[in-house]
Formats: sequence, structure tokens, C-alpha cells
Amino acid sequence: MVQKMMKNYVIGRFLQMVPMLLCITFLAFAAMRLAGDDAVDLMYEKSGGVTEEVKAAKRAELGLDQPFLVQYGAWLKGAVTGDMGKSYISGKPVWETFMEKLPTTLYLMLASVLMTLAFAVPLGILAAVQQNRWVDVLIRIGTFVGNSLPNFFVGLLLIYVFAVRLEWLPILAKTGDGRAVLLPALTLAIAMGAKYTRQIRAVVLEELAKPYVVGARARGVKERTILVKSVLRSSLVLIVTLLALSMGSLLGGTAIVETIFLWDGVGKMAVEAVLARDYPLVQAYVAWMAVIYVVLNLAADIFYRLLDPRVGYEKAGAL
Repeated sequence: MVQKMMKNYVIGRFLQMVPMLLCITFLAFAAMRLAGDDAVDLMYEKSGGVTEEVKAAKRAELGLDQPFLVQYGAWLKGAVTGDMGKSYISGKPVWETFMEKLPTTLYLMLASVLMTLAFAVPLGILAAVQQNRWVDVLIRIGTFVGNSLPNFFVGLLLIYVFAVRLEWLPILAKTGDGRAVLLPALTLAIAMGAKYTRQIRAVVLEELAKPYVVGARARGVKERTILVKSVLRSSLVLIVTLLALSMGSLLGGTAIVETIFLWDGVGKMAVEAVLARDYPLVQAYVAWMAVIYVVLNLAADIFYRLLDPRVGYEKAGAL
């Protein structure tokens, strides 16, 4: 019975994904076409003396002379069959370009998530255990500041301190250098870690006030045992949900951080494609973002149900 409910739930969520993805890609396609700049004009802006006839021929070659719905239909048909077109700038297949950039974004994502968990989980638990004491106050002030600072400012500050002043780390990221990932990953981890710490503190405080914790204390169970075996396990539901949302953002490409550190990933590729009006690359990026967010949220819902069987499918699906 339970397996059948799980199967129906997953199938239902997948069916919900289809209209959602269509809507997202359609709106992104429309936004790029309504931006005002012409991709062909930008392509030839540095080439003097190009006639309108040449530009018109190029638009016809790229299919940009077709009506909007015809262009979207052609793109959608290609995307479904695995052909996302070719980049207007490089002429390379979009899928090949995208897969070349993805490993560096995955590397950055993994490093930033590990950094985040390394300090967010212990600090969140410590702040809850030391509620309203000086340690808790300091942690809350630190997380408030970390959550308030924009990524571009944190990145520039870290570059100035650790690369310019102390000269401990390289200014620009080179994916072959293991040290190069530290600054961009730390930039991402500061904001994520601040959010994680505050929410972990809140959920641990909620768990510590529940009757089963009071009963365990009355029976003489050690505080560390209660925290590790009961409270932290209950907090895993929140941590999994946060991880799913964060990984969606990171896999989509943290465009600002990748651009600041010249990290050659998906986010930097998307920024360059938007500036050049490279429609196929931008559309591939939007489709990737949509799929990642939907799939990871579905995975979070399923893990939420597995970690806490008391939660019904209706509640898990509402997260």
C-alpha cells in the first residue's frame, strides 16, 4: 500500500513538471526576444561595412526571421529530441558547450556545500544549546551579517583580504589549481551557511522543547546522546530540504560569483550568452535551471517522506 502511494505520488509530480517546464521555457524565450537588441546586429557590430542584405541572410539562416511561435516550436522540438541548436557566437553545439562548463560548476557546488555544512550544523546546534547566552548572541549576529551581505561584496572583500593583502590565494580562479576554488566556494558558503545556521538553530530549539526530550532528560539520558541520536536526526529533514534548494541554485550556476572569479562554469557562460544575445545558450541555461529546481524539489519531497514517515504525502508535496 505504501509503495503504491509512493509510486502514484512520484508519477503525479512528474506529470506536474511538464506544464511547468513548458511555461518557464516559453516565458524565457519570449523575454529574450522582447529584450530589444538583435542577435545578428550584436554579432556584426564589430565588423564594419556589413550590409543589411548580409544581416537578413544571417537571420534567415538562424531562423530569426520566422514568427515567434514558429521559432519556439522549432526550439522545443529540437530540445525534446536532444538537439538544442548551435551557439550563435562559437558555432559549437549548445549541448557540447554546456557539458564542457558543467564539471567546473559541480566542483564549485560540492566545495561550497561541504564548507557550509562544516560550520553551519555545529554552529546551529551550539546556538540552540546555548540559547540567549553570549555564544548564541554572537552566532546570531554573525549569521545576520553573513545573510545580509551580497555575494559580489563578499567575493570582492575576500579577494582583497586573502589575495591582495595576504597573498595566500590566487586572485583569479584556475580550475587546475586546488586552492583556486577556496575563495569562490567560501563566498557562496558564507551566505548559505548563515541561512543554514539560523534555521538549524530554530529547528533544534523546537525539538529540545518536545516532550520526548524532556522525558529523556528525566530518565538521566546524557545531553550529547539526546542531541546526536534524537534531535539531530529529526533536524535532517530540514537539512535535506535546504540542501536540495541550495544545490538547485548552485547547479544552475552562481553567475555573479563565477563572473567575479572568472570561474569557467555554467553561470559565467550564461552571463556571457545574455550579453551577446546568444539565444540557444540562454535557452539551454533556462531549461537546465528549471529541470534542476523541479527535480531536486521532488527529490527533497521524497526524502522528507522517507526520513519522517509521520508526514503524509500531501504535506510533503506542499513544501
